[in-house]
Amino acid sequence: MESGLPWAAILGNHDQESTMNRAELMSFISLMDYSVSQTNPSAEGPSRSLKGSMMTDIDGFGNYNLRVYGAPGSHLANSSIFNLFFLDSGDRAVVQGVRTYGWIKESQLRWVHGISQRFQGQMSDTDQSADALPPTIPALGFFHIPIPEIRQLYYKKIVGQFQEAVACSSVNSGVLETLVSIGDVKAVFMGHDHTNDFCGNLDGIWFCYGGGIGYHGYGKAGWPRRARVIFAELGKGDKAWMGVERIKTWKRLDDEKLSKVDEQVLWDHRPSR
Repeated sequence: MESGLPWAAILGNHDQESTMNRAELMSFISLMDYSVSQTNPSAEGPSRSLKGSMMTDIDGFGNYNLRVYGAPGSHLANSSIFNLFFLDSGDRAVVQGVRTYGWIKESQLRWVHGISQRFQGQMSDTDQSADALPPTIPALGFFHIPIPEIRQLYYKKIVGQFQEAVACSSVNSGVLETLVSIGDVKAVFMGHDHTNDFCGNLDGIWFCYGGGIGYHGYGKAGWPRRARVIFAELGKGDKAWMGVERIKTWKRLDDEKLSKVDEQVLWDHRPSR
């Protein structure tokens, strides 16, 4: 809070286990100083069920997107150049009598698909004569509980450490298929499994664990807590900043040197450079 920087949050699977339910928690978080979090998307169009100005036909609480605009003073200052999707992956559920973790529902995926289509539709109104923006404006996704396909990464090349079993839902709701189909999400960031801190690629999208930054949950003896950093780099034209050109990530360890480890490029608009 002291830095005055805007911040956003999504809910994990334990957050509602005290005195507030998930709706109350997200409402509270959205009202905190410098928070840009939202309880749920604004309702748009006559077909929506209205409760004030909020969508009520979407599952969960904490589904929203944040649009990042171009550098102040540049010709992209009023244009979206980057999109961030936040989704509520729920907590617990019972499927055919068996208890499992939550998952991202069809209503949430429909919303992501619709937002992406509208977002990319802006491209036709944007001047790209100076190669200011890539053909598809990049996006990132954030949710807590990993999708079932993450288990496949145990057998593939990863960056980081795979140290515990993937605790996902028994339901595969088609998250990966949806994200691949819309084409703009370049990387997804998850939590939940505290001692996994790897990134792995599934069908062209990077899926990255945070690595368990907090000291309030379980960890591993001798394994420093860590924070994942995401860095979006703007292209630089002859006279002004351009759109997002490269997205990188690394981790900072809570050790004596605040060590930086596992730096990698997640997406590059101009990979030939």
